Amino acid sequence: MGIAADLAIIIVAGLAGGLLAQRLRQPLILGYILAGVILGPLTDGRLISDHKNIELLAEVGVALLLFALGIEFSLKELRPVQRIALIGTPIQLVVVVVVGAALVRLQGWAWTPSIWFGAAVSLSSTMVVLKTLQSQGRVGTLSSRVMIGVLLVQDLAVVPMLILLPRLGDLQAGAGEVALAVGKSAVFLGLMIVVGSRLIPRLMVMVSRWDSRELFLLTVTALGLGIGYATYKVGLSFAFGAFVAGLVLSESDHNHQALSDIIPLRDIFGLLFFASVGMLLDPAYLRANLLLVLGLALGIGLVKGLVFGLLSRAFRYGNVIPLAMGLTMFQAGEFAFVIGKVGVSNGGLDTDAYALLLAVTLVLMFLTPLVSRATAPLYNRLKALRPSEPLRTINVGADDLRDHVIICGAGRVGEQVARTLRGQGHHCVAVELDQYRLETCSAGGLPIIYGDAAHPSVLEAAGLKQACLLVITTPAAVTALSIVRYARQTRPDLHVVVRAEAEHLVHALEDLGVYEVVQPELEVAREMLRQAVEHLEVVEQRARASAAPSA
Repeated sequence: MGIAADLAIIIVAGLAGGLLAQRLRQPLILGYILAGVILGPLTDGRLISDHKNIELLAEVGVALLLFALGIEFSLKELRPVQRIALIGTPIQLVVVVVVGAALVRLQGWAWTPSIWFGAAVSLSSTMVVLKTLQSQGRVGTLSSRVMIGVLLVQDLAVVPMLILLPRLGDLQAGAGEVALAVGKSAVFLGLMIVVGSRLIPRLMVMVSRWDSRELFLLTVTALGLGIGYATYKVGLSFAFGAFVAGLVLSESDHNHQALSDIIPLRDIFGLLFFASVGMLLDPAYLRANLLLVLGLALGIGLVKGLVFGLLSRAFRYGNVIPLAMGLTMFQAGEFAFVIGKVGVSNGGLDTDAYALLLAVTLVLMFLTPLVSRATAPLYNRLKALRPSEPLRTINVGADDLRDHVIICGAGRVGEQVARTLRGQGHHCVAVELDQYRLETCSAGGLPIIYGDAAHPSVLEAAGLKQACLLVITTPAAVTALSIVRYARQTRPDLHVVVRAEAEHLVHALEDLGVYEVVQPELEVAREMLRQAVEHLEVVEQRARASAAPSA
């Protein structure tokens, strides 16, 4: 059956690996990589007939992931992180290239393959980072937007790297091609913004009027992959073109439906990507050079994590963001495989150097979800050692901190609660840790305090002792429980309204004496049931009226 049999085997193996990862409470990507290791080197590749075609299909997974990312994140949301993305990312790349090259130079490598190696490991993994953020529910936070902004600039940097690295002996010739690539990127972006933003929404309106889900899905997929292929033909990144297409589509009225339709395709092809990555690992080489691989992985991971943490601090991102970036973006990415392959074909890397690059990259990828999970507990420990958080208060007057409502979390739910209560004449003070939400709410005149509401000093600054009501809208269970515990100790008489996403959180809150627990899914179900019953009663009344004999 050829490639059809290969796909069936990979999907079944991916399911088994995913079930195992889910059972062990690990991200699914670890199970997918493990499935690839089993199908590839551990079985000598006998189960898969055509590895090259699988790798080609895996590239579609990268493009679809970035296409979906573009639909989900608009340019307006990425605007707050443009400084660290455009200025900080080049600094990070240069530092890691130099350090990575120096590490392998200590092993006796020549300077040319050392630079190839340093360039490959300087790029983080868009696939791994996004999947990790999604599995942890951190997509949409300020730290995730900072990471995504940096990752996008890193992906753009692949183009000049692939032009300059093969010409390390004649950089002047390569500089002209880099300038040409930058010009192509500018023209492409200009065309997409000017032409695409006008044509794509009209196309989506026309297709949606035909009321065909199949045609709508084909249109969305064709836009993402078609525009990606067009950018590839002009010498740019396939994945970059797909991302820009997603950004343009995100500004249309059909972005939510497009995202929901493309997610299943993205996940299936993403499985192929991670399985193909696992197939590249050579266990025999890993066993023979285990100490070297682990030493390089540790050195590169520490350096990249430290650089990302310091850069985020330098660009005035505080609280959990430096720690989150350092513990999530320390790995080498999927473009390390691309750069490595080009290096081998060009003569910049030999087969042993390529095998070492693959092993180090896979080890770092595999460790990312595990290390990233330590962000929250480690941040809480650091907070305990340094209790004084820098607080910023905006629009907060003396009258706002007496007989007022404290709203922990100024996201969409918290902001709507604050607007409604303020419209009824109640004083409200919001507490928010997300810089983007802070700026949005402060622009609307909402009194707001920048800080972590789980910290006692922040709640004290919000006037917990003088408050008449505490509303906790944050979906994070650990944060909500920490706030409730301190509030119960300080103000046992204070009424607390808490948002609870999971059933176990409801029971934990009830044990603490909180009975005003709101479950979003349950409330939605109740409202939909009410609407459905009301509609059925109206239909029944109309039926009775039409059936009644006329006088």
